[in-house]
Amino acid sequence: MTRQCTTSTGTQGNCLTYTATQAIVAGAGARALGIKVHPAAAAAALAISFTTHYAADRRVPGKGLLEKIATKTGKGGFYKLADFGINGAFHLDGAWHHGWETVAALVATTKATSR
Repeated sequence: MTRQCTTSTGTQGNCLTYTATQAIVAGAGARALGIKVHPAAAAAALAISFTTHYAADRRVPGKGLLEKIATKTGKGGFYKLADFGINGAFHLDGAWHHGWETVAALVATTKATSR
């Protein structure tokens, strides 16, 4: 993954760009579908997205959150796997993001109404 950063500033910039793009696209999509999203719910969802992306994408070997979680749950070997067409860190990163984006989507739709 080319968007992984080992510096705090680089990760923040990537996450801010991602979250801003997400806000624009989600807002346009909600408008096109006739869904009125409550502003506080949208802000909370974007905060969840930013925070969890920042936490996961700050990959410093031996110090990254996903690597620590994988190691503590006995999946450190899978995290380090990079052979046979499988990249464990990539797959765990994707699963982390999909899971948290699902939570963010549920939060965003709290108090949502039709236009």
